[in-house]
Amino acid sequence: MIICIINPNTTKSMTEKMEIASKKVASNDTKIIATTPKNGPESIEGYYDEVFCTPSLIEEVYLNKEADAFIIGCFDDTGLDAVRTITSKPVLGIGDSSFHVASLLAGSFSVITTLEVSVPILKNNILKRGFDRICVNVSSVNVPVLELEKEDSNSLLLLEEEIDRSINHDKAESIVLGCAGMSEFAEQLEKKFSLPVIEGISSATILAEGLVRMKKNTTKRGGYSYPRSKTYSGIYKSSQFKKFD
Repeated sequence: MIICIINPNTTKSMTEKMEIASKKVASNDTKIIATTPKNGPESIEGYYDEVFCTPSLIEEVYLNKEADAFIIGCFDDTGLDAVRTITSKPVLGIGDSSFHVASLLAGSFSVITTLEVSVPILKNNILKRGFDRICVNVSSVNVPVLELEKEDSNSLLLLEEEIDRSINHDKAESIVLGCAGMSEFAEQLEKKFSLPVIEGISSATILAEGLVRMKKNTTKRGGYSYPRSKTYSGIYKSSQFKKFD
């Protein structure tokens, strides 16, 4: 089995962290491929960045068409629906996967992300996927994505403070870390607070393996139907849909 993790931003060090987190939970017979696009923003923080990630994200899918499943390594689930239209293979977002796992482990969860600009995006995704009844809050620690990688950052302390607030004020029964860059903190935080702390990369990896083993494919009816053939002009000429499975 081959699972391809696509980091929609261009920061390779973040891609490497995603690969490490995935390989920790993947089966021995699963090959993990982690890729970084050549074009796009260095991090994804809001609606504007998301738009410029999607073309390169789709290109990475075509470049790794031998994969059995794809994971989009951005908690905003950047381009998730678009990628699901071009392949029948399973495509998982790390945000969506985290919500599913949290719902299996607790009666409620709280999401803690990086910046306030991402909060409305995540709230919309939670509502869209039907998790609004068990998500008690979405909050941020006001730390830019790339700050998470700095050793002198106080990211962990801020996360601990927000988790404590979520438990005591929002009565959260589990915590979802709302950024792939937070994945390395999950185990430590779970031990400290004695409740499930869920990160998206491992969640998506486990779910992707299961869907491949079950031989389940993405539907090609309705919104996830293959795109109609049409002409794309200018810089998007190469973006014209090409069926590969």
